[in-house]
Amino acid sequence: MYKVIGHPRSRTMRVLWMLEELGQPYEILSIRPGSSEAMAHNPSGKVPALIVEGHTIIDSVAIMQFLADRHGQLTYPAGSIERAQQDSFTQFACDEVDGPLWTAAKHSFALPEELRVSTIKPTAKAEFARAMAVLEVRLGDKEFVMGNAITLPDILLGHCAGWAESAKFDLPQGPVADYFTRLRARPALRRAMEKSAEKSAEKSTN
Repeated sequence: MYKVIGHPRSRTMRVLWMLEELGQPYEILSIRPGSSEAMAHNPSGKVPALIVEGHTIIDSVAIMQFLADRHGQLTYPAGSIERAQQDSFTQFACDEVDGPLWTAAKHSFALPEELRVSTIKPTAKAEFARAMAVLEVRLGDKEFVMGNAITLPDILLGHCAGWAESAKFDLPQGPVADYFTRLRARPALRRAMEKSAEKSAEKSTN
């Protein structure tokens, strides 16, 4: 069984979603970023972390790719043209979509108050909007970014869509909106959210 270190209201959710898509059992240790417990697993204090066979893997994307490769699902083989195209979407999701959301989050609550720049939010929202326009072109009429089957970058983008909504970023209309609706309706995501909610409720009563 995998052990996931992290808090569901973070990038930890994308790892839980991945594990549910893979049908793999896991245990959640609900730990907030920046806490001493998080620092024990990652010197930066960031979450998530994955404990497997006595080893710790950090960074949500590295964890997800490890899981996909290990179980031979939600990914194309390394060295294939399809994998290169998949990796391109992964980098796009991290740099162009996750990046503006994290910039806004840092300057809203993550950074010390004296380092926050409140006027940066419009820039982050403009960058996000541009990324959504690019995503519409790259997605075309495909069901998922790589075609008819969901892969790792779809989970990243679907997680970012939920993050954007909670951060009050404007989400696109049209094909990208339909794409996000398909992703957010995945049974695996619902299961991950339900399990993390149960874990949070359990922790609050202890």
